Amino acid sequence: MDQPGIHNLQPEPMSINTVNIGKLAVLLLVWATAFAPIVPAMVNNWFNHSDNSHALLVPLVSLYFIWEKRKEIRSVQIKGSNAGLLLLTLCLLIYIVSFVGGIAFFCRLMLVASLIAIVWGSLGTAMLRLLAFPLGFLFFMIPVPDTLLSLVSFPLQLLATKISADLISYCSIPVYREGNMLFFLNTQLEVAEACSGIRSIMSLTMISAIFAYISTGEVWRRVVIVLAAVPIAFIANILRVTGTGVLAHFHGDKVARGFLHDFSGFAVFIFGLIMLFMLYALLKRMGKQHK
Repeated sequence: MDQPGIHNLQPEPMSINTVNIGKLAVLLLVWATAFAPIVPAMVNNWFNHSDNSHALLVPLVSLYFIWEKRKEIRSVQIKGSNAGLLLLTLCLLIYIVSFVGGIAFFCRLMLVASLIAIVWGSLGTAMLRLLAFPLGFLFFMIPVPDTLLSLVSFPLQLLATKISADLISYCSIPVYREGNMLFFLNTQLEVAEACSGIRSIMSLTMISAIFAYISTGEVWRRVVIVLAAVPIAFIANILRVTGTGVLAHFHGDKVARGFLHDFSGFAVFIFGLIMLFMLYALLKRMGKQHK
């Protein structure tokens, strides 16, 4: 026969105000020390590689969404998870092997994955669910390997050049395409790797994830927003190449360099952002009409 009161001896989940902050702080200190060697090169990549410049905003966005949930964080029940600590161990093992082998991409992935594991192991599943998006969003700050970028960007270059050449021809402008080159009567234009659209795809995919997160309603609406980022970015880039080609026909290839080139890249991003916002607003309105 059970003794009265025995069940009260079970450890109860604690709130964030009573959790052992010291233990969490030690884990974070060990995490920061272990991954410190790979951070400078990653940050340098953010500043010097235009395809990854969007990563500069990722930690700030993540911190904003965590701050936005500060009230829920104070009230969530804290109960450590052994599964989280097991994941942390696995992440550290993968990090060590990758670091010794000089595989920077996996080292950087483990930087984020191990932080998620620390939150899960120290603060529990409930806290992990609460902070799932802000923590998962940090993966956007990991630079994509150049080999993978080249593998994707080259076919996009050729496809963007082909479609743009067809559109330019529809404008009654004589143009001949060979590979990623556009030849006009008085000049020629190269659709470089930077004009493949991969940069816009990466940036708009990150932004589409934010729109999907703040969106309400069925899951399919959020999935549509994220998936739409790729075609929107690609269409915007084709318009950029086509417009540049038309201008090059009338004013020479100088329009493809300098201020106009940089401005057109910015315009492509703004166009994609507007299209994403319009899609988000449309899906939000559709959700309200079906309620």
